[in-house]
Amino acid sequence: MFSITVRDHLMIAHSFRGEVFGPAQRLHGATFLVDATFRRPELDDDNIVVDIGLATQELGAVVAELNYRNLDNEPDFAETNTSTEFLAKVVADRLARRIEDGRLGEGARGLTGLTVTLHESHIAWASYERAL
Repeated sequence: MFSITVRDHLMIAHSFRGEVFGPAQRLHGATFLVDATFRRPELDDDNIVVDIGLATQELGAVVAELNYRNLDNEPDFAETNTSTEFLAKVVADRLARRIEDGRLGEGARGLTGLTVTLHESHIAWASYERAL
């Protein structure tokens, strides 16, 4: 399996509901490194997984939709604990829609998998992996 990974970062504010979250129930900020890994079993006709420039551009566009937002105030996330795991899935699903829409080029149609990892710190991160 071949893969490439592109990276961006995301800064948000949010709070959680539930005792399991302890002090994170209060409004707080979070900064994530965001990695998107694109996979396919065979390289395309240009011997690449996907255009790395387009992959970087589209990850940036998805991140921009969330960046510098208080997610507690976003209608898409009403009454939702926007955990790191949950946000990894949001980013992956939004990237997948962009792939389906052709925004990563025709070569991206051969992609078979996508993993998004949000790094909370140098010692903790969460990922969501999906088929394409």
